[in-house]
Order: sequence, then structure tokens, then C-alpha cells
Amino acid sequence: MKAGKPQFLQDPRRLKRSTLSIHNRLQSIQEDAAFAQNVQNAYDRPLIANERCGSWYIDPSQKGGSAYFKSTDGHTGVWKFSSRRLNLHLLESIGKNDGCIIIDSTRRGKRMPDALSKTIPIWCSVINRVLFPGESQFYDLYTPPQVVSSTEHAQISKLLPSFKVALKALDIPFDSLKTQISKPLRPMWITPDSNVETTSEIFEQFHPVICCTVSRRVVGPEVTEGGYIQGAGDDTENWAHGLSPPVFWANSKILLSTPESDLPDLIETLVNEVGNGGAVGENVRVIHPTSILFVTQLSSIANHQPEDLTIALSPTVTGQNVWQTSLNSLEIGLGPHKAGSKSLRMALPYIADFIKSHIPKLRDPASQVTRIVIACETGKDLSIGVALTLLCLFFGPDGQLSEETRTSGIDKSFIRSRLGWISTSMPDANPNRATLQSVNSFLMERPR
Repeated sequence: MKAGKPQFLQDPRRLKRSTLSIHNRLQSIQEDAAFAQNVQNAYDRPLIANERCGSWYIDPSQKGGSAYFKSTDGHTGVWKFSSRRLNLHLLESIGKNDGCIIIDSTRRGKRMPDALSKTIPIWCSVINRVLFPGESQFYDLYTPPQVVSSTEHAQISKLLPSFKVALKALDIPFDSLKTQISKPLRPMWITPDSNVETTSEIFEQFHPVICCTVSRRVVGPEVTEGGYIQGAGDDTENWAHGLSPPVFWANSKILLSTPESDLPDLIETLVNEVGNGGAVGENVRVIHPTSILFVTQLSSIANHQPEDLTIALSPTVTGQNVWQTSLNSLEIGLGPHKAGSKSLRMALPYIADFIKSHIPKLRDPASQVTRIVIACETGKDLSIGVALTLLCLFFGPDGQLSEETRTSGIDKSFIRSRLGWISTSMPDANPNRATLQSVNSFLMERPR
């Protein structure tokens, strides 16, 4: 009989698994959320969840919005200002509330995520450079010195002028954005180690963007923390069993009082109840400055108007011979996830020809065909790729539908500028790299 592993090798692994339990994660999330609420009580500004994990730490009734700052945009040596994650929607809230509190967390051992220590500081400086062009005193980069070294700070600062040029190239209506804030932006940092005291201080020279790391720092192994897990809301695909922040907050008491062994079944029941209860998909959302191009989820496409031109992108592969289901509708089966993104490249010519054939109707004021509605599973990936393609081919700089298909001037810079329209209209749009590669390949390789 094969001997088992020695007991001294088994126990630490079992101990780690028991420490990283679902219950301990949810308990840790609730503890960190209490700190986030304390910070809001002290500074009286809206709580903004930095997605994906930020929403775990905010009771939905207290949530003031979402942000999409990625730590990868602040990683050492690869700093950037992302044209895919502009976060310009935050300016209105910042202006109305004299700042905001952006909630995020990070893994064991780190003081704060790169999104808070570098990505947001880069964003603040670039926004200031664009919206306050004649006031160079507001151009400075601010980073937390206990996290970002002076050398790295200097390296990032050298890149800021080029980031400003890249943002300006997106051809976004900056004049209207400037009306939303009265002062430049400046990041500030709060962690569980900070001394949080209630204050009504108004900063005369800037709007504070308070970057709040909610999880306390764990330097050693989790097993030394009595069940507390730093960054417990991250990596949900590995532990949450489909549980989402709204379901957690609506059922936190029963979840936290249920034995660990029963939690997977309970979560499955709660998640299914939400799904079977007829949860409504996201509303159909328009891509500005157009007035006719809309994006939504497949779950909402059934609610479209009969006269809409609809393009439904399904995760189930289907043949091209069955894609057109009616005069005004396409149902295109591309496949799931990355496979669907790659298949999109082959479907884009078909979609472009379909829209081109309907342009006379779309431009005719007497026609009942007034909208293009594109849907995919999430409403944030494949549908965004199709919308981006149509914006590049068929829409002018004012968002009006053109009479002719654009045949020249489509390069990476132009595509990024149209993606900026989408990022501004839909901050949560999240096309993956393969989707954008398919769009770029189609647009830049098509015959002129």
C-alpha cells in the first residue's frame, strides 16, 4: 500500500485551506467594509468602488459609483494612461461632492494596490494638464512616498507629457468636462494604519481624490491572523461559487451564520433565486455622441423595439447561413470567451455589409428604423468590438451617420479615438485584448 504524505507536510496545507475559507473571506470583507464606511463618515464624500473587487467592500445602499483603474497600468516600468479606462465619468461626481473616496484592496503583504498608488495619481495629473492647460502649478505628480520610490516617481513624471498628448488625441469634448470640476484633482491616501478623524475641511486649491485601501496589511502567513484575509474580495473565481457583492450584501447575515460546509449549497441557492427571479439585464445604453448606436446584454435584447436593427452575438457557434434571422436582425454565434473574440474577425465583414445596406433607412427621417442595438453576453466585450467597428466605418466626428463608408484614415490612433467615445459613454465597457485585435485587424487590413 502506497504510503501517504507525512503528517507534518499535510497539516500546514490543511490549515491554510481552512484559513482561506469562504466564511473567513466574507467575515474579512465585512470587517474591511466597516472601515470603508468609517472613512466615508469622516470625510463625507461618496464611496466609489474600484472594480472588480471594490464593490465587495461597499453596501450597495452606500455605493456612489464605480471606477475602473487597473493596477497593471501602474506596474513598475509599464506605467500608462489607458485609453480603454478613461474614467471621465467620475468628474461629475467629484465636482458635485468636492472629491470622492475610491475603495480598493490588495493582496497579502502589500500596503496598497498599484491602482491607488500610481494609476490614479497618473490619471489626476494628466486630467489636470488637459483641463487646466495654462496652470502648470497643477501638473505635479503626487504619489505616496512610503510606497513609490523617488526614482520611480521621477520616471513616471517624465512620461506625463506624452500621456497628455495621447489623451488630447482622443478628440473628446474637453470643454464640457471642464465645466464639471472647478479645481484640479489631487490624490490622497488612507489605509487602516491611518488616523481617520472626522473633518469638514475644504481644500481651496484642489478636489481631493481619496484613495482608500480597506484591507489591513498582513505581513506573515494568513494563519497568524485569526481568520482575517487581506484582500479577501479578490480572485472570486477561486472561492465565491458565483456569489456577487449584491447577493452577499442582501444575505450577509445568513451567509455569515451558516457552517462552512453548507455555504457552497446556500450560495448556489441564493444565486439561482436571483437568476430565476427574472433579474433584469442592464438597460440598453447609447454610445455618445451618436444618438442611434446602442449596446446591451443578450438578456435585454428581447426588449428591443421591433423596428430596431439588432445584432445579437451568441456564445453558441452557428453557421453564417443562419445568421440573418429577419430583415432587421442578425443572430451570430461566435463561440464563448476568447474563441468568440477571435471569431469576431471573420464576422465583421458580414456585420458591416448588413449595416451598410440599411444606411438609407437609418438616414431617412420618415423611416421607422432609427436605432442599431448590439448585444453580447455581458454587453461589455464582443458588442463593444462591433460598436467600435461601426463607429469607425459609418459615423462622422459629430456622431452623425455618414452617407458613405469611411475608406481611409483608419489607423490605430483613429480607432483609439473612437474607443474613447465608448469609454466615456460606458466606463464599465471591458473588451478583451483579443476582441480589440480582431477589430484592428479587420479595419486596418480591409481593401481601400
